[in-house]
Amino acid sequence: MSSPVKILPHYTYAEYVQWEGQWELIDGIPYAMSPSPVPKHQRIAGNMLSEFRVQLKNCKKCAVYQPVDYRVANDTILQPDMLIVCGVITKNYLDFAPALVAEILSPATALKDRHTKYSIYESQGIPYYIIIAPDTEEVEVYILQNGTYLLSAKGRDIKHEFNIEDCNAVIDFKEIW
Repeated sequence: MSSPVKILPHYTYAEYVQWEGQWELIDGIPYAMSPSPVPKHQRIAGNMLSEFRVQLKNCKKCAVYQPVDYRVANDTILQPDMLIVCGVITKNYLDFAPALVAEILSPATALKDRHTKYSIYESQGIPYYIIIAPDTEEVEVYILQNGTYLLSAKGRDIKHEFNIEDCNAVIDFKEIW
């Protein structure tokens, strides 16, 4: 006896833009971005954004963004917690790879951030991926080398230098907590 076939709907950007609330779309499957982030998550996000903005204030090529839609494919739209974009965004979404993405883990997103999104960011050639674990107050900095992410730094009070499009940012991660 054969088992029943499960048919999952496959959504695209056209449907995605009609939805209310915050969503991500990965391979046509929607993921709700709720509940809203907890205060510690938002504090870390704001502090990290500020650290990068200060360091890159004289960099005319690149800008630091809070979550914006990053359209990887017609059926994959992500919203990194923070990203650095070098170039002009001409659409209502980012349609080219950013220079850096950061994800702040939560119990609801940790598996997706550490595996699914990690693989997507790596395949898109994003030079830097930062994973922040609020519960342990630990940062992981991954650098893309030969198409593969390598762990460059890990810890709570680390400093890391980012070379982004002829611009440098030295981030003291103890300042984000």
